[in-house]
Amino acid sequence: QVQLVESGGGFVQPGGSLRLSCAASGGIFSIYNAAWYRQAPGKQREVVASIRSDGSTNCADSVKGRFTISKDSAKTTVYLQMDSLQPEDTAVYYCNANVFLTPTSTASLPYWGQGTQVTVSS
Repeated sequence: QVQLVESGGGFVQPGGSLRLSCAASGGIFSIYNAAWYRQAPGKQREVVASIRSDGSTNCADSVKGRFTISKDSAKTTVYLQMDSLQPEDTAVYYCNANVFLTPTSTASLPYWGQGTQVTVSS
């Protein structure tokens, strides 16, 4: 069964760094494109960063210059490097990826990770 397994969240002091990972399991062929979202308590889920099939990326203005999204060479894992973290970055972070299940797939299918908590506090 295909799953997106997130890891790397935790507690960090302001100014610290974390790297989130989103690994596609279940023998998928590749991730086509992906994004990281976050949802703080009482707030709507928002997109943080995205990466396209050609490797190009976008980041929300609030995290630009601090966060970097990337994929590994096998295109089975998506990362979010988070530097200079601030309390307002505290949220549950979710990865979303469109996945090709086989080498001959003609359409990708969307999957969501389970979410990982990031808490930035002194």
